[in-house]
Order: sequence, then C-alpha cells, then structure tokens
Amino acid sequence: MRELILKMSMSLDGFVSDLSGTNTWMYGSDPEAVAFAVETTWNAGLHIMGSHSFEIMASFYPTVDMPFAPPMNQIPKAVFSSRGRAVLPAATGKGRAGAESWAEAYVAGGTLAGEVARLKAEDGKPILAHGGVAFARSLIAEGLVDEYILAVHPIALGEGLSLFSALAAPAPLRLVGSRAFPGGMVAQVYRPAQPGRAVPTAAG
Repeated sequence: MRELILKMSMSLDGFVSDLSGTNTWMYGSDPEAVAFAVETTWNAGLHIMGSHSFEIMASFYPTVDMPFAPPMNQIPKAVFSSRGRAVLPAATGKGRAGAESWAEAYVAGGTLAGEVARLKAEDGKPILAHGGVAFARSLIAEGLVDEYILAVHPIALGEGLSLFSALAAPAPLRLVGSRAFPGGMVAQVYRPAQPGRAVPTAAG
C-alpha cells in the first residue's frame, strides 16, 4: 500500500498559476530549492497527472537537459484521460534515458477514486501527483491526497488560480514539516487532519 502525495508550487497569496494557467514565476535559481524538488521527484514510484499536463510534459521532458528531466522521464507514469491510448505520444527515445516511458504510460480511464485506489494498493514508493489545478482539485475533493508538499514562493500574483478555491467548507490540515531555502521559497508539508475524508466542493 502506498500513499499519494500532491506537490504544488504556489505564490504567497495562494495561487498555483496566473489566470491563463502559466507559472513561469516558480522556476527560480536557488540550487538548494531545486535540489529539494528534484529529490522529491525522484522519491516517487509513480507520477500521475491529468491529460493536459501529461501532453505538455510528454513533449517537453524528452527534449531537455535539466535536473527534473531524468526522474520525469525514467519513473513510470499514469495519465487520467477519457481519450484512451490516443493521449499517448508516439514512442521516441530522443537519446535520453527513459524518454520512451511517456509512450508506455498507463492510461487511467475509470473513475478517479477507483483508479487511484487501485494504484495505491500496489507496492512501492509513493505516488506523486502533478497539476494542473483542475486535476489537483479533483484529487482533493475525493479525499485522495495523503500528503501535500506546498512550495510557497516569495512572489505575490494578485490574482490567479487557487488550489483550494472550490472548497465549500474548511479542510483542516496538519503541518508535519517545513523547510526554508536561501532564495525565499518555503516547502510546507501537510497531512489531512481527517485522512481519507472527501472534501465538499462548491459544486456539491
């Protein structure tokens, strides 16, 4: 049995992206913060994401040399999509280890709760969930997140997309870890105060 960790970057005023969905502001130059994020990425046994994020990442990571590329390419992935295998890219190695794994990702086409329960039931290292915000909100609403790693960056956006804006009731979290980095980013680790409980959303 393994847990699901949701790792998201956010601004000081609680936004995970601007209104257009871009988040270039999160890519700082603090080597300690980058090393922490890369280590967290390597610590996953499976990466999961929605179809939009998957398609963006599948076209990006096999083509770049950057610290995040090896774990993103080499660790198995699952994409949640109603399109079936059509969401997968054509197999391409691009000369980078593991790049072909994007074309071999598991396509989760069942219910979110059912698919996540099946993936959690497997042995291995934790599942690491990546945004977009809609996919992350769905995981929260279903009570599927066992741990949050929230990387709070030293920037205020004024407006944007919030991870928790769809909540219809408070969702108590318990702080289990915090680490500040020289560049100003603070990694805050939370666990639900009531594990496994679905969070009410504005949609009911």
